Amino acid sequence: MTETERAIARLIVREISERLAFLENVGIGYLSLARSARSLSGGEAQRIRLATQIGSSLVGVMYVLDEPSIGLHQRDNAKLIATLDRLRDLGNTVIVVEHDEGTMMAADHIVDLGPGAGEHGGHVIAAGTPRRGGREPGLADRPVPSPASAGSRFPPSAANPTAPCSSAAPANTTSRTST
Repeated sequence: MTETERAIARLIVREISERLAFLENVGIGYLSLARSARSLSGGEAQRIRLATQIGSSLVGVMYVLDEPSIGLHQRDNAKLIATLDRLRDLGNTVIVVEHDEGTMMAADHIVDLGPGAGEHGGHVIAAGTPRRGGREPGLADRPVPSPASAGSRFPPSAANPTAPCSSAAPANTTSRTST
């Protein structure tokens, strides 16, 4: 290659290497180009979109992810959490609907919805920061009143004292918010 061709190739190779690193960091480095897009699981497709967003380095964006850790090996889950932290640190808000304890414990804030699924859920059961370093996982802040005492509304807050309760499946929603 000529010097000019090497200079051009250097930029392209760097971009490709960075994109592959993003895929590896969200736990899908095992995918090959021969794999059909139709054969991807929902979680794999979501993580590809996440890697694409990380590569664009957008700031001030709210990401809402639905169980991104499904199907991940534990070592890849740690990479995913680090990736979500990087998105937050860039100045984005990351909201994750998740049941994985490791992901929940890494969150800045947790909102636990329930107690049941569908029309039997959607109530804030507890909210707060995860306890770190303790023996029992849980929320460090005071639990929110039970759905029976909350009626058909979320517990009042200063921001929205009469926010209506929407019906939702039971989930632990974790969030990483930029400061």
